[in-house]
This record gives sequence, C-alpha cells and structure tokens, in this order.
Amino acid sequence: MSKKDLGLLILILVVGAIVAIINPRFLLPINLANTSNLIGLFGILSIGQAFVIITGGIELSVGSVVALLGTLFIDFIAVRGMGWPVAFVLILVLGAIIGLAHGWLITRLKLQPFVVTLCGLLIYRGIARFYTGDGTAGFAFGQNFPDLEFLTAGRSYGVPNSFIALIVISIVMWVVLHRSVFGRYLYAIGKNEEAAKYSGIRTGRVVIAAYVICGVLTALSAIYFAMYTRSISPASHGQFYELYAIAAAVLGGFSLRGGEGSLIGVILGTVLLQELQNLVNLLGIPSSLNFAVMGGVILIGVLVDQQWGVFRERRLMVDATRKSAAGAAAE
Repeated sequence: MSKKDLGLLILILVVGAIVAIINPRFLLPINLANTSNLIGLFGILSIGQAFVIITGGIELSVGSVVALLGTLFIDFIAVRGMGWPVAFVLILVLGAIIGLAHGWLITRLKLQPFVVTLCGLLIYRGIARFYTGDGTAGFAFGQNFPDLEFLTAGRSYGVPNSFIALIVISIVMWVVLHRSVFGRYLYAIGKNEEAAKYSGIRTGRVVIAAYVICGVLTALSAIYFAMYTRSISPASHGQFYELYAIAAAVLGGFSLRGGEGSLIGVILGTVLLQELQNLVNLLGIPSSLNFAVMGGVILIGVLVDQQWGVFRERRLMVDATRKSAAGAAAE
C-alpha cells in the first residue's frame, strides 16, 4: 500500500469515526450493508474508468451505457423471454463492442477520448430513450428470477453479493494492473505514449484493450444496477455515474494525465465517496447538495494530485543537485 493509499485509508477512518459520533446510526448493520452494496455497484464502474484514465484517456459515456445496457437486459429477460444467463453474456459482449468502438476511434482515427466518449454519452442515452419510447423498462408484477436476484441483489452471510463481486474483480484486476506485462504497458503509455511506442509497445492495441475492459465492467455494473433498481427510466437512470467513477479514480491517486494510480486507491476512493454520500443523508444535509459535494471532492483530488506532482519534481531536482555537488566535491 502506497503513502497515498494509506493517507486515504486514514481519512476514511477519521470521517467514519466523526459521522458515527454525530449519528450512531452510521454503524447499524442495515446501514453498513446498504453502503457496502453501493460501494460494490460503483466500485465496478470505477475500476473500469481507472483502466482508461491510466492511459491518459477518459470515459464520459459510462452513465449512458449503464442506462442503455440495463434497459436492454431487462427487456431481454422480462419481455422477450430470453434466458438470463444468455442475456447476461450478451450484455457483456455489447459492453466489449462499445469499448472496442471507442478504442478504435481513438487509436485509429486519432480522435480525442473526450470527444468520442462525450458523443457516446449522447448517442447511447438517445438510443435507450428511443428503444423504450421514452418510457420505463421494468419487470411485470410477480416476475421473479431467484438465481439472478441472489447473485446481483442478494446477500451471503449478511454481505451484499455486489460487494463480494467487487472484491473478486478487484483481485483479478489488481493482478492485471500490477503484476502483468499488460499493466506495465498501460503505465508506460500513460507516462509517455511516444516513448512507449518507440520501445516496441503496440500502444494502439493496449489502449483499445483498456477501453474494452472498461466497457465490459460497465456492462456488468449495468446488470447489477438494473437488478438493484428493478426499473429503469432511460432519461435519468445512470446520470452522472461517470462523475462518480472519475472522482473515485482521482481520489484513489489516478492522475488525469495518465501513468499513475493503484487499484487499492480506486477502491478506497469509492469507499470515501459513498461514505460522504452516507454522511449527507444521515446528517440531514439537503440531497440537492450531493453534486456540489461531488464536484468539491473532484476539485480537491485534482489539486492535491497536482501539488503532489510539483512537490515530487522539486524533491527530485534537489536530490539530483545534491548528488552532483557531492560528486564534484569528491573529485
């Protein structure tokens, strides 16, 4: 665990202790379980976003993809009678195709990630609204899918299965990011894409793979959100979810410039965001301030990241100057 991650963990514990003192309901099992469920839902999204951010890109269409794929998933199993395992796999494939399309446009046609994903944000939500006739997608009265509901919205020994899924995905993605050649390539591209290209890394393929991973994890999250809400209004479902994911990644130490960050950090960032949301609810702060809190958190995270980078560069320059001076004195 890096110093950044340790500092974030201490902040989470301090904020949690303060909230628990002000309102003891924070520590009630039902509140902790509900918060853990939301951490699982948003954590999966945030991991996908982190894989894109580390390359120096960004994915702004996350919320719209959640709305579109969630709508399609409910329609497939509740209206068209498709078996949920088949629908599950199909939604993941669609998520991968969306990620592949974004990565191809960015690497092959040299479009800016901001432009590509901003257009996706508009396109996917528009398709979702058109698909439902600007209506609502949901389950009919009495429609149940016990196995699917247990896997997505159920609990094992009191722990939400969405949170368990996040832990499993986090372990796999930690190995991919921190213990594989592919992970090292991601960091290299984020640091300096041109240098990575000249060193023999097929940067285009690696960036496309990062967007595919983001698309698959977003699709998985869309299924979890669909089963959590059980009803989707495409006009509003998933709105600003991309901000939650970006904020969690930034708080977790992922630089928007790329090339920095740890998977543990993005999980801790998700925990802190949901803790702050819980604080807003328990302390009776108007819910209309939720996005103000979110914007403030993102701004503080970016400022801290920027100042930390400046401090580190100065320290490296000072160390280099001292070594040069020591070498000159020795001669």
